[in-house]
Amino acid sequence: MRVFITGASGWIGTPTVAELVGEGHEVVGLARSDGAAAKIEAAGGTVRRGDLDDLDGLRAAAAEADAVIHLAFKHDTAFSPESFAAAAESDRAAIETIGGELAGSDRAFVVASGTGTAAPGRVATEEDGHERNPHFVGGLQIRWDNAEWTLALASRQVRSSVVRLAPTNHGDGDQGFMKQIIDTARERGVSAYVGDGTNRWPAVHRLDTARLVRLVVEGAPAGSTLHAVGEEGVELGAVAAVIGRHLDLPTESIPAERAMEHFGFPGVLLSFDVPASSALTRELMDWGPTRPGLLADLDEGHYFVESTD
Repeated sequence: MRVFITGASGWIGTPTVAELVGEGHEVVGLARSDGAAAKIEAAGGTVRRGDLDDLDGLRAAAAEADAVIHLAFKHDTAFSPESFAAAAESDRAAIETIGGELAGSDRAFVVASGTGTAAPGRVATEEDGHERNPHFVGGLQIRWDNAEWTLALASRQVRSSVVRLAPTNHGDGDQGFMKQIIDTARERGVSAYVGDGTNRWPAVHRLDTARLVRLVVEGAPAGSTLHAVGEEGVELGAVAAVIGRHLDLPTESIPAERAMEHFGFPGVLLSFDVPASSALTRELMDWGPTRPGLLADLDEGHYFVESTD
């Protein structure tokens, strides 16, 4: 297949390009900078210059592809309610443009979403989160709409799927939540967790996610929701303990009302209990994690090597 990927130079996108190329697919990745283009080429893909706001370019790329994977999101600007809503609107325009081009073709369209809002407080399954939540507003509501609109493309002859990503896709080189939490521990002199530390986050190694995305674009049924989850729920108190041990720092509980003050933006999420299952995904796609879990990956030590740049 010729597969067009947005977000192809990103944390999940780069290994996804390599996965697809390794299985004999031709990959075209969207790049908005020379640096992004170099990452795509290094992974074995070819480059199409542009960004999410270039709707004509997205439409043309989709027209030339046998399948499309949409991983891009304006994470770099989405750090306030207003900017997150604007990023979600941009995401909506991109999804509707690509989906409209693919309609009637039976081609695959895979869109990334998240597990965190499917069923907070209990183990969410792939069947959860498809009913409108009255508490969703702004960008959160738009993101939910985007995922459900994608799934509905199945009725328009698109082999559409939504892959919900765990909040942490860990691995060597991670600059996401785990790296931010470790940086905060260094700065504050304490490895903190919120409340009693029993709140859980699902986790997965990014290479396991990339393999699932490849399997989904190759063969998931139309209208499928998949969970890229290796571990249903890792207690964040246990994460803080590993960080404290590696940095030789004490661990400390902080109340939820101080989480933003202590952690900054990640503090919004660190009090959430959002475990998620991938049992249905594993059965449907014959997939399962083969890489280390989060605590084992942290214990390998690469997260604690300070940059010399």
